[in-house]
Amino acid sequence: MGSSDMRADFPFHVSAVLFDLDGTLVNSTAAVDRHTRLWADRCGLDPEWTIAATRGIADEEFIPRLVPHRDPEAELAWLTALSCRDTEGIRPVPGADRTLDRLPPRRWGVVTAAARTVAAARIAAAGLPEPPLLLTAEDVGSGKPDPEGYLKGAAALGVPPADCLVFEDSPTGRRAGADAGMTVVAVGAPPHDMEVPHLRDFTEAAVSTSADGRLVLARRHRRGSRI
Repeated sequence: MGSSDMRADFPFHVSAVLFDLDGTLVNSTAAVDRHTRLWADRCGLDPEWTIAATRGIADEEFIPRLVPHRDPEAELAWLTALSCRDTEGIRPVPGADRTLDRLPPRRWGVVTAAARTVAAARIAAAGLPEPPLLLTAEDVGSGKPDPEGYLKGAAALGVPPADCLVFEDSPTGRRAGADAGMTVVAVGAPPHDMEVPHLRDFTEAAVSTSADGRLVLARRHRRGSRI
């Protein structure tokens, strides 16, 4: 995957599709940042620095790293309860619902660093369908950028990792998908951020099924968007 010319990479012919959640299917940035600021204030940390330091990292991983003197279980419980209770402003990424509706059952899933209850709350708040496969922080021993979550996703769907397509917005998530041996589409990332196919303005994918039963995902984007 050394080429940065994404025009040569579409359409994709794959057996399964795995999505990150926050920033990829669900626009939750405002809510996550709001919760992180409140937690930073609670712990006496600089809010903006904390937001930058925790982007794309599971709560249970950054809590002991940033506040080793505090009870990690208590802090995790506080953040989880807040994240489930406050879903104001959470919306689907444009086109996410249409893409998911076109994918056959058991051919797609979500791999997220969020806790299961938090992920479920955000999916419901965004009005997206319940994923046939949802792998969360509780399901892995090591979070992104470790590829464990994506490898487990491929295994659960019964397809080889090389036959999976990953949609990710964060550098840590894109590294996880790439290290799992999957093709990765970077959602909303700066050009040439990583040596993976790059889709600058992902809104929805045109999905069909080929004669051999594989999924075919073609580019579709808003008029006037630059990709």
